[in-house]
Amino acid sequence: MVSTSVKFFDSILSRFPQQFSLVFAYGSSVFSQGNKKDQNNMIDFIFCVDNPLEWHKANMKINHKHYSFLKYGGADFVKNIQVNFGAKMYFNSLVEVENKLIKYGVISTNHLIEDLLDWQTLYISGRLHKPVSKIIEKNKNTDVQQALQTNLQSALHASLLCLPETFSEVKLFLKIAELSYSGDFRMYFGEDKQKVENIVMNQVSDFRDLYAEQLKLMPQLHWNQSQCTIEQDGSTATTLHHLNLLPKTVQHNLLVMWNKDGRYRDLEDVLQSVAFDPQCSEMVQKSYSRYHLVVQHNTKHERHFNCWYCEITQIQLKKDKENGTYVLTPPQQKLC
Repeated sequence: MVSTSVKFFDSILSRFPQQFSLVFAYGSSVFSQGNKKDQNNMIDFIFCVDNPLEWHKANMKINHKHYSFLKYGGADFVKNIQVNFGAKMYFNSLVEVENKLIKYGVISTNHLIEDLLDWQTLYISGRLHKPVSKIIEKNKNTDVQQALQTNLQSALHASLLCLPETFSEVKLFLKIAELSYSGDFRMYFGEDKQKVENIVMNQVSDFRDLYAEQLKLMPQLHWNQSQCTIEQDGSTATTLHHLNLLPKTVQHNLLVMWNKDGRYRDLEDVLQSVAFDPQCSEMVQKSYSRYHLVVQHNTKHERHFNCWYCEITQIQLKKDKENGTYVLTPPQQKLC
């Protein structure tokens, strides 16, 4: 882990409105992802707040310069963009705080919980599958705490369906780390192709600590900690057990995939059929290979993107000349 003190993080957070339900930092500036010196990289934060409108109102008073020209639409406008586009997050990027460049994303507590439980976008839930996030602050919201644990359990169920009966700890952690990158177009254009491997190999012990409790609670597994290997029950009953505990969005994608011939089978029938299918692993991988890129704003780059199923579209913001208000136009131009 890159050495970044708690005092430093507290100093940064003190510059923002409070009432966070969860705050975490992530990325190579917080955890090493290779042999590079990453201390000078931009630090990424996620701020989870109960009331995004009130938070943006307060933040615009304190940190007006952090926002792009969208600030002229007001806090309500920014909140609407946050909750209606992308992964229901709003980012301010390239912000200088404490002589460091930071990027911070804002998400409502409700949308945080939904993504952790259902994997609606895998954007924030995927980040929390990995020990690449430093939890800085969290309140005693039991729903958030339970959702964080359920997210880890879901990552295990999805990964185990894609692994053989015997495998190493590293293979499991690689599969878990891959979850949130499946379908991410950035992994094909400009992103380090070894990113997943770098994340895992530099943090094997952190992965082990993160998943140790969940692994011990799974009776279908035998975890040999001394040899760092895992054996799982490969029976159809166990496969069906994992399928039944997948997040709702993944199950829905399996349902759509299985019924693409125009016939309709309900979810229970589909999961039972998938459990017996020799292509079960491939179908499960396809079912979570959906990625949602957040709408991201900063003062230097006035282009805003929304990505769903890797269909990239441009979102345009135009000013209505009659009343002076800003209007977000529907996506028009495909970029890839």
